[in-house]
Amino acid sequence: MLNSKSFLAVDFGAVTLKIAEFEINDAGGLLLKQYGLKSLGQDGTQESTREAAMIRALHELLAERPFGTKVINLCAPGFHTFSKFVKLPPVDTSKVTQIIQYEAQQNVPFPLEEVVWDYQILGAAASGELEVLLVAIKSDIVEGLFRVAETVGLRLQLVDVSPAALCNSFRYNYGDLEGCTMLLDIGAKTSNLLFFEKGTVYSRGINIGANSITQDFSKESRLSFAEAEKLKIEEGFVSLGGAYEEPENQHQAAISKIARQVMTRLHIQVNQTVQFYRGQQGGSAPQQLFLSGGAAIMPYTAQFFSEKLNVPVEYFNPFRNVQIDPSLNLEELAKVAHSLGEVVGLGLRNLAHCPVELNLMPKSSLKRQQFNQKKPYLIAAVFCLILVVFTYGWFYGQVAERKKEALENLVARAKPLKDHEQTLNKRLIPEIKNVEAELDQFTGWVEDRYYWGNIFSQLRQSLVAVEESQKAALKDETGIWIEKLVPVTLAGPVFAANAFNPEVARQLGSPSAATTTLKGRKKDLNQPQPGGAAGASATEITGVILTCRSKNMTSVRASANGEVAYALEAQIKGATNYFEPTGTVLGAVSSDASDLTFSFEITVKLKRPFKL
Repeated sequence: MLNSKSFLAVDFGAVTLKIAEFEINDAGGLLLKQYGLKSLGQDGTQESTREAAMIRALHELLAERPFGTKVINLCAPGFHTFSKFVKLPPVDTSKVTQIIQYEAQQNVPFPLEEVVWDYQILGAAASGELEVLLVAIKSDIVEGLFRVAETVGLRLQLVDVSPAALCNSFRYNYGDLEGCTMLLDIGAKTSNLLFFEKGTVYSRGINIGANSITQDFSKESRLSFAEAEKLKIEEGFVSLGGAYEEPENQHQAAISKIARQVMTRLHIQVNQTVQFYRGQQGGSAPQQLFLSGGAAIMPYTAQFFSEKLNVPVEYFNPFRNVQIDPSLNLEELAKVAHSLGEVVGLGLRNLAHCPVELNLMPKSSLKRQQFNQKKPYLIAAVFCLILVVFTYGWFYGQVAERKKEALENLVARAKPLKDHEQTLNKRLIPEIKNVEAELDQFTGWVEDRYYWGNIFSQLRQSLVAVEESQKAALKDETGIWIEKLVPVTLAGPVFAANAFNPEVARQLGSPSAATTTLKGRKKDLNQPQPGGAAGASATEITGVILTCRSKNMTSVRASANGEVAYALEAQIKGATNYFEPTGTVLGAVSSDASDLTFSFEITVKLKRPFKL
């Protein structure tokens, strides 16, 4: 069963994977529950196989020990990280971030878009300058660490770096020391040198590690790297040089000489760093050295540095102020305690404020982690959505079933009614249609009572309008009236044959010719035309022939009579509510200069035929 109070700290070293489970005890301190170490083998030293080696080692450790949590703080190895202490001039606090950004661009040996970087302001010097620790790691390295954690089912919440974790661990356990103290962590590929003095810290990474001993010994002895590493761990020591007698074992003799050479190179770097720290950083001479890291336990390493640096040398105990679970074997823990400084520093990040708090979590990994954390909720939401859809489907299925049953009942009840409807349709519909036809006829007769009155009223309005318009045009009184109105059934061809020609009005033909024309037209109009307009029959009146008379206006001008007749025709054509313009035609105009009046005919087609 997982313990929500515990958390894991994992240090991915160059050749060794270290893991520890911690809890916060009742006093608010750190409690070590269990721990484990696993070699990465030679695969851990090759970038192409390192990730697979880390996954395999983590799987084995998690299988061997039932750790009670899946949440981890992780420490990236020193050889993958870049760290540097920089001093910033005294500036306004609002500009600190901008200046650090510039310093990162100048100091980080990779484009900033390819790395994850962070910084920590460690304090201010006497001159007012800010002392800043700047660290960076390539994004693809951190992404690889995320993949390793996710592959074995762990949830990564923090990525720290080796110098920062060692700093926090040392401060927690040796915060009571005075003066300048050094901590030298000797790893497989790199070493970290830290200076602690008056609440400040200075760190430098050195690219020398215990793998150099293995590599040189492997070349000299012509053994594989794995065999050379095994002999180094089992038989190796650091030669003290001088008058000391060499061991008879050839391998021991070779390893001891190579180890002394490597440690000498490391000492040179340490000595240079001490000089830089005292000269450039304004620090004082170190009074004590603490050794940590996997390579620090090689026999005579402490004596070597004590002799070279002329300071007391002790092994760093990261569990000095850490409570140990009673179930753990203290003797076994003591053998590897010096190499667990980073995991203790990682565990301290879950306590109160630490002196150095860095987190190299890339945004892409954070987003992926946040998405993974939300996965259960998303799955639950999808399940709820499916359940809702299923519920709606079931509900509407039930509703559809009920509607189907109701429809079947209605159909059964409606069938007799439909049969009755068919019977009624056969018997009653013909009778109803006959009654409707009679009703329509009676309705038409009622409406036609006013039909002729409306037509006569419209004709009168046309006569009055022509009198007024011609009076204005001829400058003389004009009188016009209807002498005779004959209802007729008109045919289409008659209108076409007797269409009004303006020349007729101007010629004012002789009375005998006009009479002959009118008689001929009357004779034609009184004969029903089978092919007539609108299919007219003998029982319908489709038009009227108007015999009109008007005051003779030839005294005004010769064409005045024709103009009067044409004006009346145009006025009647304009009354489209009752008359059909295309069927209204002016006939011949008959007049005599000696007469006081003249007459003319207009054949008018009605808008709506009138049934007799």
